[in-house]
Amino acid sequence: MPVATVTRIDQARRGTRRAGTDGPGEQRRTPAPEPLWRDALGVRLRRIRQRRGRTLAATARRAGISPQYLSEVERGRKDPSSEVVAAVAGALEVTVLEVTTMTVQDLRRSRVGAGSVRLQAGSLALAA
Repeated sequence: MPVATVTRIDQARRGTRRAGTDGPGEQRRTPAPEPLWRDALGVRLRRIRQRRGRTLAATARRAGISPQYLSEVERGRKDPSSEVVAAVAGALEVTVLEVTTMTVQDLRRSRVGAGSVRLQAGSLALAA
């Protein structure tokens, strides 16, 4: 993929690409994209893990996955299977239903209110 295309895609995802103009001298911004499920899920799993005082390595070992993979899931880089979500939830002593419910609530909160909401520092900002 050409570099220019990647840049345009990245800009569109961040909502900074100029989509056109509304009139002379006015710029129109593309709407900010909704967060990906994997981003919100990863943030939620990391919060649960940290609140329970668990290390990434210990949680990964209990879930039967590599620490690298768990790190990628938490950062929203990987889209885990339902089996992996269940394994990580079990390692954190929560149910899949609890993780899913909390993630949905996070997504709903990110769309309510004015301004930007950050799910995770440096990963994704949403304009509500």
